[in-house]
Amino acid sequence: MTGFLIRAVVVGIGLWVASRIVSGISFATTETLIWAALFLGLVNATVRPVLVFLTFPITLLTLGLFLLIINGLMIQLVAHFLPGFHVEGLWPAILTSVVVSLTSWVISWLVGPSGYEVYVVRR
Repeated sequence: MTGFLIRAVVVGIGLWVASRIVSGISFATTETLIWAALFLGLVNATVRPVLVFLTFPITLLTLGLFLLIINGLMIQLVAHFLPGFHVEGLWPAILTSVVVSLTSWVISWLVGPSGYEVYVVRR
């Protein structure tokens, strides 16, 4: 559970950065941003693996680039069900997924390869 919350915080930071960089994405309140990070983590853990499995042939043909569209669709799905989180189309959603991924990568690089696990074990 702690690992999920740490990842949700990292995703929340990525979503906040994306809302500052990408036009077409916005949050009504900070509380909405927190809920969006939690819901995105939940959707990525449940819905995304099913879509990745079902679209494997397309992903293989595009050499993995179709995963960007799947990630954008997951962000749009969260925005559809969460009032106060607005995404104005697929391109802003895809750009948001790229920003969230890059932010997560940078934070992982700063923390170290086993930073999440070290935090969980020391608890």
